[in-house]
Amino acid sequence: MNPMEQFEVKPLIEAPLFSIGGHPIYFTNQALFMLVAVGLAALFLTLTVSKNRLVPTRGQSLAEVSYEFVANMINSTMGHDGLKFFPLIFTIFVFVLFNNFLGLVPWTFTATSQIAITFTLASFVILTMVVVGFMKHGLRFFSLFVPEAPWYLLLLLVPIEVISFLTRPISLSVRLFANMLAGHTLLAVFASFVVLMTTAGGIMYGVAVAPFALIVCIYVLEMLVAFLQAYVFAVLTCIYLNEALHLHDHH
Repeated sequence: MNPMEQFEVKPLIEAPLFSIGGHPIYFTNQALFMLVAVGLAALFLTLTVSKNRLVPTRGQSLAEVSYEFVANMINSTMGHDGLKFFPLIFTIFVFVLFNNFLGLVPWTFTATSQIAITFTLASFVILTMVVVGFMKHGLRFFSLFVPEAPWYLLLLLVPIEVISFLTRPISLSVRLFANMLAGHTLLAVFASFVVLMTTAGGIMYGVAVAPFALIVCIYVLEMLVAFLQAYVFAVLTCIYLNEALHLHDHH
C-alpha cells in the first residue's frame, strides 16, 4: 500500500455542494473528519461537565484540567489581559488536538496533515493579531516592525522584521502539517512492513516481533507529538496576540 494514500482528499458525494467562481466544492473525507473532531470535542466537553459533580469523574477532571491548562498558558504568555482571548485559543487548541488524535485511529483521516487546513488556521491567527493590534494601537501597530537600533541599521532590520512577520503563517502552518505528515507516513511504512513479515509465513513471524514493538513505540511517540503540536500552535497564537496587545514588550 502506498503510505501517501492516507492523505488523499476524496469527495464522498459525487455531486458538488456548490461552486465558487466555476470551481465545484465537494463534501470530502477531510470535511467529514473535521466535523467528527468538532463533534467529539463538543460532546466530550459538554457531557463531562454537564452534571458538575463535587467529586469529579475522570472525564470531568480531564475537561477541567484542559481548561486550566489553556488558562495558565494564556496567563503566562499574555498576562491577565489575554484571558479575554480564552475562547479563541481554547477552541484552536482543542480543534487541533482532536484532529491530531483522531488521525491516529486506523482508517481515519488527519485534517491537520493538509497544508490547506493548517495554513488557513495560521492565517486566521495572524489576521486576528493584526486586527487586535490596529484596534488597540491604531497606526502605532507599525512600531512592531521597528526594533530599537541605530537609524542606519533600521534600513536593514525593518525589511527583515516585515518579511519575518509575513512568513509567520507559513512557518506556523508548515510546522503542524509537516509533523503530522511525517509521523503518519512513518507509521504507515512500518505497519506495512509488519504485515508483510507476518503474512510471509511462520518462519518470518518471530522476525516481525521487533518491528511490531517499534510500531508501538512510534505510535506512543506520535500521541505525544500530536499533543505537543497542538500546544505549540496554541502557545504561538498566545505569543503573537501578546505582541499585538503589548507592543512595548516586544522590544
